[in-house]
Formats: sequence, C-alpha cells, structure tokens
Amino acid sequence: MKKIIPFLFVAVFGLISFSCVSDDDNQEYIDYDTYPVAIDVNNVNFEEINGVWQIARTFNTPIYDTDMLLAYMRVGTTNNNSPIWQQIPITQYLSDGNEVDYNFDFSRYDFVLYAGGTFDLFGTEFVNNKTFRILIVPADYGKNATVDYSNYDSVVEFYNIDDSNPTSM
Repeated sequence: MKKIIPFLFVAVFGLISFSCVSDDDNQEYIDYDTYPVAIDVNNVNFEEINGVWQIARTFNTPIYDTDMLLAYMRVGTTNNNSPIWQQIPITQYLSDGNEVDYNFDFSRYDFVLYAGGTFDLFGTEFVNNKTFRILIVPADYGKNATVDYSNYDSVVEFYNIDDSNPTSM
C-alpha cells in the first residue's frame, strides 16, 4: 500500500494540472496592462535638428514594454469633415518627381516623427502645420491580430478605442 500512495499522488496532481489548461486553441493572449489610447499631435511644425526634420514628444508615464505605437498622419477630410488618416511610414510622390517621406520611432519613454525629402523641405507645407494621431495598443503575443493596421478605422474598432476625445501632446 505504501508503494501505491506516491503513484496516486502523482496521478491526482497530473489530473488537476491538466484540468486547468485551456484546450481552446483559438483563445488569444490578452494584454491586461494596457488600455488603448489615442493621442493627437495637432497643427505642429517639424524642427530641423542636425539636418533631420523631427517632432519629438515624451510620455508623461512610460508605456509598457508590451505596448506598440501606431502613427497616422491626417491627409485630408471627407465630405462630412471627418479626418482621413494614413498610416506612417508614408512616401508621398509629387508631380514634379520629388518625394516626401514620413516615418517614426518610439521607446517606452517617447516617440519621434520624422520628415525627409528629395528636396529642401524648409518652409513648405510638408513640415508645417501637420496633424498626427498616435494610437498606443497592446502588442499581441504569439498570434497575428485580425486587424489591418494600415486602416485607422479597423484598428480603432478592433481595440475598442474611444477616439472622440484624444489626449493632446
């Protein structure tokens, strides 16, 4: 009987362990430390710093390592005056053969928006009075999210972001 007790203990422990594992393979990882937010950077001018056109902002509170930042530039409005957002990075091809590029990078503490071109951008509409929308969303571990990140409205819907009153920076 004494030899059977350790085997029963292992069997009961194994049964309890397996009963706690979800067998739903379609269950996605949910990042509970981030609440998706929208941030506006309104009507700003890029600054030329050491030959690089940029807009830098620092977060009041660092974001989590598991967060990602998506950047969109306002490129126009619809007939009912709703903004049209285009995901960055963007390359705009001009009719004269020149190009303007917009890009960004971010860390837990800040983000920087960049502009560059095949011509001098100083004093042009490409670096003055620009509006951007920044979305901070939880990164999805292990599985591809079923959202088109290039489509602003899809991202807002997927992450249930209230973008009616974004924070300004």
